[in-house]
Amino acid sequence: MDIVSLARFQFAMTTVFHFFFVPFSIGTVFVVAVMETMYVRTKNESYKKMAKFWGNIFMLSFAVGVVTGLIQEFQFGMNWSDYSRFMGDIFGAPLAFEALLSFFIESTFIGLWVFTWDRVKKGLHLFFIWMIVFGTMTSALWILTANSFMQHPVGFTVRNGRAEMVDFGALISNPQVIFELGHVLMGALLTGATIIAGLTAFQLLKKRSLSDENKTIYHKTMRISLWLMLIFSLGSITVGDMQMQYLIKEQPMKFAATEAVYKTTKSPAPWTVVGVANPKTHQVNGKIEIPMMLSVLSYHKTSGSVTGMEEINAQLEKKYGTHIDGQKMNYYVPVNTLFWSFRVMCGFGALLALVSIVGLIMTRKGKEILYNHRWALWVMAILTFAPFLANTAGWFITEFGRAPWTVYGLFTIQQSVSPNVSVASLLTSNIIYFVLFTSLAIILISLIARFLRNDPVEWEAAQADKKATDPFAKGAF
Repeated sequence: MDIVSLARFQFAMTTVFHFFFVPFSIGTVFVVAVMETMYVRTKNESYKKMAKFWGNIFMLSFAVGVVTGLIQEFQFGMNWSDYSRFMGDIFGAPLAFEALLSFFIESTFIGLWVFTWDRVKKGLHLFFIWMIVFGTMTSALWILTANSFMQHPVGFTVRNGRAEMVDFGALISNPQVIFELGHVLMGALLTGATIIAGLTAFQLLKKRSLSDENKTIYHKTMRISLWLMLIFSLGSITVGDMQMQYLIKEQPMKFAATEAVYKTTKSPAPWTVVGVANPKTHQVNGKIEIPMMLSVLSYHKTSGSVTGMEEINAQLEKKYGTHIDGQKMNYYVPVNTLFWSFRVMCGFGALLALVSIVGLIMTRKGKEILYNHRWALWVMAILTFAPFLANTAGWFITEFGRAPWTVYGLFTIQQSVSPNVSVASLLTSNIIYFVLFTSLAIILISLIARFLRNDPVEWEAAQADKKATDPFAKGAF
């Protein structure tokens, strides 16, 4: 175990755990906003009960997301101080906007939304929830603006060994931002819809009698969620394809690794469906190929070769040198990690699109087959966890594919680590963070499971009874 590996593991652990909750909260609040919009338009009380009920799931995810986000920010001062010195002038600006603007909007309007049911006009209350949606999405914008600079630096100059921002407009209009933001938001909205559909399936799987009103609410919830799953799974696939077209030009090493292409292919290029890459021999063992398909996926035509990692590595060695700060450089990225992460991400995206289509057919009016087959409900329930795996795989591609850089072409991972950390301190903090994250996960899952012992109608009635009770009355104690 060395300092760089432990520091990278800690940041990866923190980021992955935090990123469980970012798309969770962005997606669920959007679904809740759609439900409340339906209530305002139709005046149907079922939609109101749905919005209030599922809004509690959003609140739980948001709370844990805030905690994990704060822990993640500590990393820059703890283990990556040299990176912070180099990047602070640029990285700090989007983070400041995220904290002072987006988080302020989220926290303010969450309070207004939670505590003003039936106290303000329906349209104004609906405005509150859509402002929360706006806050969560702009929060993603600012974070991805910072990350996009690390992927594709623009609008800067290097002075006295530090990157300094000279054009904030260039930072915002970075093409990398557009593709990253679109892909992340589509994945987040797909996550929210899938989670609500999956938790609804868990509710329907419970062996208990449900009132007709609860059945109606769960049916409406499932239909809305399935429609959103279909829309956003197709959106994720479309935007993901656009981002991949961009990567072919801007980060060809990352693209070649996702397809395990070591040597430049012939035209048309075959697509490796599965295989295991050997980084030492540059061979892919046990591979299954489909002729011509990689050209189709890459260029949307039946011709075109794909540049291999060997050729790209030679180009990068010529451009950046074989040594940086006395360290011998290896521009190859973790091939198997990217290869399989790409397939996990795309596979789950396609699966969710297929399941949403089948689910909509099985829940259409007069043919509510889904609710009568426990196996079908179990499929929906288990898929609750699919977006977390897909999002994590996508983040692996983004971050591992940038190796060996923290800021592409400017600053390496080796250069970024804090000079005063030790193996002992990193090992200790890794253990503490792992225990903390595991505890938070257990608490969150238990709170969600506890809340889902309720059904929307009974929970709404219980809340009404609490409001009707005078907390200072003698009997209240």
